[in-house]
Amino acid sequence: MGATAAVLERHLVMYRRLWRGSVFSSFVLPVLFLAGIGLGVGGYVGEIGGVGYLAWITPGVLASTAFQTAIGESTYSVMGDFKWVRSYHAMYAAPVRVGEMVAGRLVYILLRVVVAAAVFLGVTALFGALRSPWAPLSLAVVALVGLAAAAPVTAFAATVEHDSYFALLFRFVMIPSALFSGVFFPVEQLPGPARVLACLSPLWHGVELSRAATLGVFPAWPVWAHVACLLVWAAAGTAWAVSAFGRRLRD
Repeated sequence: MGATAAVLERHLVMYRRLWRGSVFSSFVLPVLFLAGIGLGVGGYVGEIGGVGYLAWITPGVLASTAFQTAIGESTYSVMGDFKWVRSYHAMYAAPVRVGEMVAGRLVYILLRVVVAAAVFLGVTALFGALRSPWAPLSLAVVALVGLAAAAPVTAFAATVEHDSYFALLFRFVMIPSALFSGVFFPVEQLPGPARVLACLSPLWHGVELSRAATLGVFPAWPVWAHVACLLVWAAAGTAWAVSAFGRRLRD
């Protein structure tokens, strides 16, 4: 635990020096997006599932922001700490175990995701977009979404040598997930094969759970099934990350 805390502290110290660069993407942009789409477009859309479009889209934007933040924090900085800064090599010589490096990194990302989500949730409450007393549970949901996204992407970043792979990740994974995981419209409107792909995404499970918490409705699947899918993504990704970190440090 001591080494994990030290790794976490290192990431927090780095973030303390760079936090201004993330304010817009983590806090301001989601709120502006929610106001523009939820209020502007919502005036034309009307209601979905018996609630206004603003209230319907809020949990989707919340989960999507957590998903994108987790991916963003798991790409360039991870590869850079291996290839350019070589801080993981320094940790390995300290010695810090590989599992402690991964755990410290993932805990840092969870803190980033939950803090951003808490601010976002507070702002949306001022818009009157939260319809259920269970809304604070959405913070636990976005933590799961963040872990399910960050763990496999961290593993992937530890295996690549060039940042061009991240452009492919953003273009063919992150953006399609944000567009077709029920954030902006029900996945039931998609063709059958596309619905299957949407259900494979951790973001869809996060959107369904967040919407259940903020609106007080039942999700598409039982709650335990959504949670189990997110935990499988997180566990498999963490195991892959530990393996990838170990191989990279031994090479």
